[in-house]
Amino acid sequence: SLFLEDAASEFDVQGLELDWTCVVWDGDLRYDENGWRFFEFNGGCKWNNIKKADRQAYQLNAYRVLLTRARQGMVICVPEGNPKDTTRLPMFYDGTYKYLKSLGFEEI
Repeated sequence: SLFLEDAASEFDVQGLELDWTCVVWDGDLRYDENGWRFFEFNGGCKWNNIKKADRQAYQLNAYRVLLTRARQGMVICVPEGNPKDTTRLPMFYDGTYKYLKSLGFEEI
């Protein structure tokens, strides 16, 4: 197909082999100078730190599932963020974007 047909979570794609995928990276898993940081959106207006190791492992596994489904190719979209929206500030995404670029990811 030449169209984006479905949006799916890690639960929907687990066990599937997809030709092409697009993963949109959100502010729940962020990379900064200290490594990966884990968050959950709570209360409709802010991100809270995830401190429990088992919840962090669960979140990493969710991204692992999403990042291992594509067989021919994948696009990873890291949003620019919006300085006017405190739930989508650019600083939530900048570190992850820079980290992925440092690994050799191409920008399109």
